[in-house]
Amino acid sequence: METPQISQTNAAFLEKVKNQAGLNDLYEARDLSEIVFRTMRDLMPTESSDRVASELHEEAQPTDDKTLKSEISALWKDTNPIVAWLSRVRPPLKFDDNTFIFRIEQEGGSPKGMSGETIIEAVFAATKNELSQSRIQEISEFMPGKVKEIWQKA
Repeated sequence: METPQISQTNAAFLEKVKNQAGLNDLYEARDLSEIVFRTMRDLMPTESSDRVASELHEEAQPTDDKTLKSEISALWKDTNPIVAWLSRVRPPLKFDDNTFIFRIEQEGGSPKGMSGETIIEAVFAATKNELSQSRIQEISEFMPGKVKEIWQKA
């Protein structure tokens, strides 16, 4: 089944992720984006993560549904206060591309038959549309192996 294409310049962030990954709804797109972002942040120093957050300030999905209405930067920040605090005080984690992909597939509860790589690429593509070239390059420096290739391709 072919994923419907949407205009990158006119579509909202979550709609981009939903459509590119072939997800069922915006809630899946939101939840999986948060997992990808958390995994990315785990590899980055706090200063780099903060610079990314400062560029992700647009509304993620225009809607009256308050559970979906937020800025993209809110998706970038961890919703668990303890995890958020720990990620600010501990050094970046070191793990490989297989661990990155495994985390997306396991923690994200990805839809049956959908690879973590598909989800990662959709989130990466939507994210890169929101970032400056310097942030895109900065993030690339922290991504491991195949995940770095996905980031550069997205």
